[in-house]
Amino acid sequence: MDDGIRWVKSPLAAALAAAVLVAGAAGCSGDGDAAASSEASTTAAPGDAGVAVDGAGAPDGAEVARPDGPAADLSEELTGGDGPFIGSATGTAVPEGYVEQELVAAGTATDYVAAGELPPDGRWDLRPGTSAEYRTRVLVRRPADPEDASGTVVVEWLNVSGGLDANPDYASLEAEIVRRGHTWVGVSAQLVGVEGGPVLVAPPGVEGIVGKGLVALDPPRYGSLRHPGDGFSFDIFTQVARAVRQGGPALGGVEPEVVLAAGESQSAIALTTYYNGVQPQTLAFDGFLVHSRAFAALPLVAPGDYADLAGSVTSGSDAVLLRTDLDAPVLELQAEGDVVGVLNSLAARQPDTERFRLWEVAGTAHADVTLLGSVADTLDCGPPINDGPLHLVAKAALRSLDDWVRTGEAPPAADRLEIAGGAVPDIARDADGIALGGIRTPPVDVPVVVLSGTPGPGADLICLLLGSTTPLPAERIAQLYPSADDYLAAYEQAADGAVDAGFVLAEDRDALVGFARPELVGG
Repeated sequence: MDDGIRWVKSPLAAALAAAVLVAGAAGCSGDGDAAASSEASTTAAPGDAGVAVDGAGAPDGAEVARPDGPAADLSEELTGGDGPFIGSATGTAVPEGYVEQELVAAGTATDYVAAGELPPDGRWDLRPGTSAEYRTRVLVRRPADPEDASGTVVVEWLNVSGGLDANPDYASLEAEIVRRGHTWVGVSAQLVGVEGGPVLVAPPGVEGIVGKGLVALDPPRYGSLRHPGDGFSFDIFTQVARAVRQGGPALGGVEPEVVLAAGESQSAIALTTYYNGVQPQTLAFDGFLVHSRAFAALPLVAPGDYADLAGSVTSGSDAVLLRTDLDAPVLELQAEGDVVGVLNSLAARQPDTERFRLWEVAGTAHADVTLLGSVADTLDCGPPINDGPLHLVAKAALRSLDDWVRTGEAPPAADRLEIAGGAVPDIARDADGIALGGIRTPPVDVPVVVLSGTPGPGADLICLLLGSTTPLPAERIAQLYPSADDYLAAYEQAADGAVDAGFVLAEDRDALVGFARPELVGG
């Protein structure tokens, strides 16, 4: 393998998510907040199971009384072979001022079994099951100078939907991580990423490597790794978080102040299970960024098995909410394309509380041009795929979550996307086809193209998650804007509005303005 190629995506990985979810999503639609009648966030008395007594993420910001438990051994560095492998079409270079280390994470983990039914409100009671040894890997990017470290660590559950370990959240958040001095830790949490497994859809151009796992991709480097099955993934993730919280050489000697969990697509589905059933027992994380989840949760499985995500959405199970009785806050970020269709997060939509925020972003798709990079040019989905600024809203989400944990100040509340009635709920749209409601950005409020989460008619399964970008007719653009200067003035005003509302960071205003297309405006 060429050391300069670190392929994959997660958006390409998202093709697999489409394959496993499409069969069951249509039967799990709904309108409005699924938890509209559920109670608001509550805090149990000290000592109650599942609630932090105090702490980062708790309303008063005091120290958390975390239960004792084993931490992963991160003392062994992975070397040799072709160097670190991560599936990504973008963000593969180590940023200036940062160092990258790839480490073995080793220990003995437990899987979990349900103590009774798992209710749809997310208040799950899980019990430790069997134990098994594991040797997986973590990839760490941190400031080279410990003095530059912010004290925040973002621990990403690497995405395996495309049959390879991928880091979609890092790809979206890199600029914010680096400018703030955060440390990023990517965890090979699932069996497919380490030892390979079945792949329903092979991303174009990588058919020879998907589904092999790290062990087979680079035996000199990864041949010693072993994964006991996806049922153990949750405890492995916990044990890495505990090790990270201890600081030490893996973090350049820095002891973290805040440890955040992040995951996109299938990994967000895994974090749904984690938050509902494991976080109450471990209090391992101070906050959660749940990015582009479906209505379902990742199922618990027997030792040696892969998580049967397809079965969980085709068995007629209810949508699963995120529980509302924990102190660790959750910011759930959903693209327009996630809300209906394949992922159908609408069925698990829930109201904001003191510890939960839902951001749904108009004009965005599960994966887009920014995330796919040059891979976007290899796909034929009919119209061009979505080219919206979801990654800029994601950066604001990370900033808001970090501030929420540190200060107790909640992120701004966002309007939900509007839903049109009918036999199958869909996004409500204006006369131009642009989504109504949700978080607004200049490309949807000052349009010259229609950015949509609705895919084109392309035959590739992956197209279901890539949305579309369709130019407005020239005569419509002429009606809207007398000149390119008028268009740019309106666009910049809308950019200022998005920044003022807290859904785009001031540091990203120029990047947002970069999405303007004055060349499409006459006059």
